Amino acid sequence: MSVFRVILAIIFPPLAVYDRGCGSILIVLILTCLAWIPGVLGALIILNKNN
Repeated sequence: MSVFRVILAIIFPPLAVYDRGCGSILIVLILTCLAWIPGVLGALIILNKNN
């Protein structure tokens, strides 16, 4: 997980997980629409997972 991705996850979470697949983007987008903090946490969790 790079510093750029962490900053991107804080600013706009769905954009940070664009290479993880459509499902990840949708989950993070829904969480971000509900509230910003769950979206950020979801993006950081997805980015922290090993492929």
